[in-house]
Amino acid sequence: MTHTAERSSGNLPAEISSFVGRPGELDRLTALLHRSRLVTVTGIGGVGKTRTALRAAELAGSRFPDGVWLVDLSGLQDPDLLPHTVAHALGVRDQGPRRQLEVLADFLAERSLLLVLDTCEHLTDACAALAETLLSAAPDLHVLTTGRRPLGAAGEQIVVVEPLPVPPEAETAHDGVMLRRDADALLDHASVALFVDRARAIDPAFSFTGTTPAAVARLCRRLDGIPLAIELAAVWLRTLTAEELADRLARRFSLLTGGERGMARHETLHAAIGWSHELLSPPERLLWARLSVFPRCFDTASAVRVCADERLPASWIPRLLKNLVEASILLREEYGGPFGDGARYRLPSPVRGYGAGWLAELGEREHVQRLHRDHFLELARRYDAEWHGPLEIMWCERMQRELPSIRAALEFCLERPAEHTAGLEIFGGLFLFWLPCGHIREGRLYAERLLALDPAPGPGLTRVLWVVARLATAQGDIEAGMRYHDRCLRHARRQGDPSAMAMADYVAATTAMIRGEFAASVRLLESAAAQYERNGEQGDLTMTYFLHALVLVLRGDTGAAVAMSDRCRSSALRHLDGWGLSFADYVRALAEVRRGDTAAAVEYGRAALRFKAKLSDTVGCAMVVDVLSLAAALGGDAERGARLLGLGQKIWRTFGTPSIGSADLRRIRDLCEELARGRLGAHAYEQEFAAGRALNPERGFAYAMGEDF
Repeated sequence: MTHTAERSSGNLPAEISSFVGRPGELDRLTALLHRSRLVTVTGIGGVGKTRTALRAAELAGSRFPDGVWLVDLSGLQDPDLLPHTVAHALGVRDQGPRRQLEVLADFLAERSLLLVLDTCEHLTDACAALAETLLSAAPDLHVLTTGRRPLGAAGEQIVVVEPLPVPPEAETAHDGVMLRRDADALLDHASVALFVDRARAIDPAFSFTGTTPAAVARLCRRLDGIPLAIELAAVWLRTLTAEELADRLARRFSLLTGGERGMARHETLHAAIGWSHELLSPPERLLWARLSVFPRCFDTASAVRVCADERLPASWIPRLLKNLVEASILLREEYGGPFGDGARYRLPSPVRGYGAGWLAELGEREHVQRLHRDHFLELARRYDAEWHGPLEIMWCERMQRELPSIRAALEFCLERPAEHTAGLEIFGGLFLFWLPCGHIREGRLYAERLLALDPAPGPGLTRVLWVVARLATAQGDIEAGMRYHDRCLRHARRQGDPSAMAMADYVAATTAMIRGEFAASVRLLESAAAQYERNGEQGDLTMTYFLHALVLVLRGDTGAAVAMSDRCRSSALRHLDGWGLSFADYVRALAEVRRGDTAAAVEYGRAALRFKAKLSDTVGCAMVVDVLSLAAALGGDAERGARLLGLGQKIWRTFGTPSIGSADLRRIRDLCEELARGRLGAHAYEQEFAAGRALNPERGFAYAMGEDF
């Protein structure tokens, strides 16, 4: 049976093959999702838990106005990162100092959506705690999970997905030929229907006549109706007939069981994967094993960098990847962008687990993990070197996709004392990923874990200290930021590291600005700028000009602020630095508000927001929306000012520290509220403010950009 459904909003992936069978499970799941708020789909590996859960979620999607959202946990190992992973999937870019779980609870409290946590078995306790917390905070939230065992959470309803029904033993003619009516009847068994469906996907001319139906029935019984095993077997119809396939499987399984029937279903899957493994060429098997170090998706360039050597020449890798896709060992996904070859690959969890076991048997696990780590260390270096330039958005998108592997590389370094220095360098190289791309909290978590290892003094430690000082200060956690600043400055002076000393000055200047100590902030920024100019560090110089312009406009030196914002703009334009340019546009918008030119302020503010929204720069977006709200109110559009103020409040709420703790930035919001409330009256003001808070990010930013609705 094939089901169809309209896709709801959310992030459910498109199905890459038809869905076969499971009418009873789907009916039960959709009914449970209607009346129960926590449902878990369990079953053995390869039985189709994920496909069944996603199909049920899609069928139920119209009941959830805020969509159905999938969180793939197969590549996640650290339970502490579970809330971060869920937030990332939901598009929650909270960068403040609050716990991520609190932010998620707040985000979901006002939403009606279905959250699908896929592959929970290795994170059962963490998933149970997260589900219970979120369900308590969000009355219209429903959670659907998959795993090999239940979560054990309060109120959990469980649906066990069994293997697909197989035909019973049946008499056939002496030559194995079945009558057409009997062959057609076999298709009523979902296991047979699945095999035939996949066979016809491989060869549209596949004929289910003659001896084939009996052979397929035997094969499906031998594979216990396990969908993944059946799909792996069907692939070999490219080189074997159904009869040859059934005979070879029967002989192999007889050897494994000593001629006795009866193998545990998880052993059946393992044996089927193992048989596929044996039918591959040695280079294909070796590549499969090495690819198992990728926790999630990867592209061809990454596969070459991590897996190629004299036994697997780089020129072989693209063809071997194609062969593994054809063997259903790898799944291929298309994607856009300038990096890689337009495709990414991943190993299904049971297949990746088999490959990992084989890699361990070969004695290569740590070696290939180190090559994986080295690849992402090099990517971090490239990211750091190329960020302030024309590829900022594309780099950010690339590293968002690579986040599971970045985590794996950092975990590898954290677990091995000899690798701590490399871990420091990976973390430090990704400073401009943690900060502008929506991962400040996760970056700070990794920094604190690295520092807890008490690494030896050196450039890597010094850089981590100034990075975490910047992250903490950006969160408005001034005390922590200054503690890290002081440690960084001590190390930088001992090492004679002028760049680190300049960054320490920048951190201290930010703190002084937040505290309203403008003269001290200007002195520190002038010192930092002089050092950056001597060293030719253009990106850091651009940001220093921005902060200097912001301090000037906040203390009332509007003319000087405009001049400094122009220096920031020129610096950014020389290197096609869009992020730096967005800061120049923001501070110029603020200066134009101060000068009374609200039209110019709106123009600059929208230019800044256009770029920052693409990066998920939460702090930057919130600051720009605040300026746009004040420009609207000063320009006489009190309704727009109030609505934008509500939108800004919503963004700041996800951040956790409104106006990054600056009383001077807070006055922008206070002045807008005073003007809008005075012109609209309390009731109308509250209505417009609430309307702004109700906007989702996409519609909210569109409204701020002037795309009214």
